[in-house]
Amino acid sequence: MKRKVAGIVFILGSVYYLTAEAISATYFNASFLDTYIFHTISELGIPNSNSPLFWLMNSAFILIGLILLFGNFTKFKSYIIKNKLFFYILTLVTSVGVIIVGFIHGGNPLTMSYHALGAIMAILGGNILLMLISKSMENFDNYQKITLMLGIIGFISFWVMFFNMENTFMPVFERLSVYTLIIWSFLTGFFLVKKN
Repeated sequence: MKRKVAGIVFILGSVYYLTAEAISATYFNASFLDTYIFHTISELGIPNSNSPLFWLMNSAFILIGLILLFGNFTKFKSYIIKNKLFFYILTLVTSVGVIIVGFIHGGNPLTMSYHALGAIMAILGGNILLMLISKSMENFDNYQKITLMLGIIGFISFWVMFFNMENTFMPVFERLSVYTLIIWSFLTGFFLVKKN
């Protein structure tokens, strides 16, 4: 039962995140398409006139962090056969990072460094976590292969973003590196629900 509950929580959390971002982008001070291409996810969470639904975006960050902690530490951990210590550490780093992003906004010179640290913990830590998970389970089946692929895509996208922070299309690479974790959360939900 716990397995199915954890799976449903993973699914609902990922759906909530994508929905919250889409709604926040709809009310952002730019067209919907321009928001996704030219504005970072963090901009949606800054409390100002550009993002009237900043609280919705920040709630999605915090929820994803809490769900990752809940799901990984309550049930998903039982599928990790190897590298358990690193799994726990990276889960904690990723979760805390996402929660920091939700509570400490970008755009403020006084707190920007903390926000950036949280983002690095969440994005880089999260994609390394996916690659670790794919190699730490008993088998290397389709789920593990997809997890590895998502981790590699997110890892590469993160570094492309990191070295092109001033590029006009940097937000696209940011989303690519973030969505890998959201997609994994969604797939993991189904993995847990359907697992015998």
